[in-house]
This record gives sequence, structure tokens and C-alpha cells, in this order.
Amino acid sequence: MGRLEQRFEEVRREGRMALICYLMAGVPSPRSFVEMAAACLEGGADVLEVGVPFSDPVADGPVIQAAGVRALEQGVTPPQVLELVREVRKLTDKPLVLMGYYNPIFRMGEERFVENCLRAGADGLIVPDLPLHESASLRGTCSRQGLDLVQLSTPLTPEDRNRELVRATSGFLYLVTRTGVTGKETALGQELKRMVSRARSVDPAVPLAAGFGISRPEQVRAVGEAGADAAVVGSALVALTLNGCSPDRLREEVRRLAAACVPGR
Repeated sequence: MGRLEQRFEEVRREGRMALICYLMAGVPSPRSFVEMAAACLEGGADVLEVGVPFSDPVADGPVIQAAGVRALEQGVTPPQVLELVREVRKLTDKPLVLMGYYNPIFRMGEERFVENCLRAGADGLIVPDLPLHESASLRGTCSRQGLDLVQLSTPLTPEDRNRELVRATSGFLYLVTRTGVTGKETALGQELKRMVSRARSVDPAVPLAAGFGISRPEQVRAVGEAGADAAVVGSALVALTLNGCSPDRLREEVRRLAAACVPGR
């Protein structure tokens, strides 16, 4: 059993929702990134998503774009991201998931990239610009080597494609709560409930994580009320790392978000 599957089972037994936190690798600096990652995990993050900086981040809003630019300006490359993941892995047994674009994977080669991810201690991979119908090769490589490849479904995903995504995903299914890029706040409600319901109708066992535009505890609670298994918080935390917050400040913010994952709190 992989770390992602095990973590979601543990969270379900505890009767709460999981919290997935996203940070950009190398921000605010490569050295301090590990401290920030540790703060998130100590604050209650169940899964840490690590962003791989890229020059053309089509799914990212202004905050994560700015973080990617800062990382690139500091010379952070995919191999250095993997080194940072290796350092974080020394501190935790919780799942670590890389989120990045396909070009660096293509440049390194799928087999080598996946091998390097596993050696670094990563458990999963999210590639937002790789459509399902073009992902067979990478899915096969991840499956053979034991790395979860997470698929994304949006409010505009057709029913037949959504069924394919639910069946193809590994680790969890990422429910993009709205169209557009990350960062802008999302009003959660019936649309997310519909997305959860249609995914459950295909496979009720697949964990569902909702993200994009979730930044406050009340939004985290709304994700749980919609029936999802996890809430993903990214831009709000990345903004703190960009604006000079301390690890202690970040840890406290994550604790607030983690508390909202418990029903009745």
C-alpha cells in the first residue's frame, strides 16, 4: 500500500477530511523551503504538494506564477527540486506529491524522471497540462514503478471523460473547483457537490480532493460539507512564503486550516 492510499485510509478512520498543502519548491529560498515544508507538515498537512517551477505555468494564478519566477531566478531546476524533496522526506512519513508541467518530464525522459522521483521519496505526480488521451505512456511508467499519477477533473469535464479520469487516476482525483487558474477565491456549493456525486457514481472508493481558490477555514469546511475527502490549499500559503512569513506563522495558519477539516470545528 502506497503512502497516499494509507494516509487517506487513516484520515477516514479518524472521521475527518484530509488537508493537502501546496508550496513552491525553493521559495522563499532553497534553504528555507525545507523549513516551510516542515512547518506545513507539523501544522497538520496530511499531504504536501511540491510545485516544480516552470517558465510557462498555464494553470497557475499570479501568486504561484510569482513564486515560480522567484524559484527560477534562484536557479531552482527539476533535479534541485528532487533534492529538496529528498530533504523533506528525511523529516516525515507523510505523502509528498510533485505538481509540475510536462516539458521538464519530457526533457529528462519519463522513465528517468519517475525513477528519480521515487529515489527522492516522492509518492505521486500531478501534471496539469498533460491531457488524459496523451498520458498513456507516463501512466504506464508510473504504474510499473509505483508512483501515483493524479488526474484532474473540472466543472466542464464531460461525463464520459470524467468516467475515464476516475478510472485512470491513482492516489486521488483532483477536483478543480472552477475554471481558470489558481488563486482567485472560489464560491463552493452545489457545483462541487455535483462533481463529488458524479465521481462517486463511477468509483466510490477513489479519494476526492478539491482545490483551486480555497484559502480560508470556512472554505475548507465547505469542501467537507460537499462530501470530498480532502481540501487543497495552495496560493494562500505560497503568498505567505513570498511575503516573508516565519515558519511559525505558516505552521499556525496550517493549524487553522487543519482544524476546519474536523467536523463540528
